[in-house]
Amino acid sequence: MTDSGGTPTEEAPVPAPSSVRGIDVPESGELAQLASVFEDLQYVLRCCEHLVTALGSPDSGPVQVDADPALVEALWTGALIGYVRCFSGRTKTLTTDDLGTLELEGDVTGFHDMVTKLRDHYASRHLNPRESYSIGVAQANDGAPQGVAIVSTPRPIVDETTVRLLGRVAYALSGLVDARMAKAQNDVLGVAQNMTPTELAALPLVHLSEEGSPTEPPTLG
Repeated sequence: MTDSGGTPTEEAPVPAPSSVRGIDVPESGELAQLASVFEDLQYVLRCCEHLVTALGSPDSGPVQVDADPALVEALWTGALIGYVRCFSGRTKTLTTDDLGTLELEGDVTGFHDMVTKLRDHYASRHLNPRESYSIGVAQANDGAPQGVAIVSTPRPIVDETTVRLLGRVAYALSGLVDARMAKAQNDVLGVAQNMTPTELAALPLVHLSEEGSPTEPPTLG
């Protein structure tokens, strides 16, 4: 675009909408599910970044980082749960077949299976994932029982190499899901373009905040 004097001028940016029309069609449902999985993968990546900092930083000196075992376990458990949830058998947004398309070195499927088992271990509703316990009886010199001891055996915490491997897989899957989201967005737009203005106006109005999310949380019940 040029002004009256022939000097090129920049086009004004299109302002972000303050509201949208909610659309509920199979294409929009697929896009919403992809977006949910993408956010979960981003969460896994953030957990892995914090874990690498906690596990790989020196334990002394000016950049000392206190690798609190409770923090490490919380981050690792969150990363495991978030990752495995992306492969939910209910939604089937991602499947193990997708792992073979990532072009990553090593046995990615085997690593995925290990992560799934670790999720079951760390998220167990019945077993302590940090330590195992056994009971012993102390004997006096004459062989008589003298006392009872509770013996705890700490389980090893996650290592930095495993965290980095999970981060690599999650990052590659993020790219795969992002590409599918772009296609799904076009599919939803195609559905909307086939609707008349009257049909669009009949759809529910959703007001957005400045961040682009609904101004009111969904009703639970």
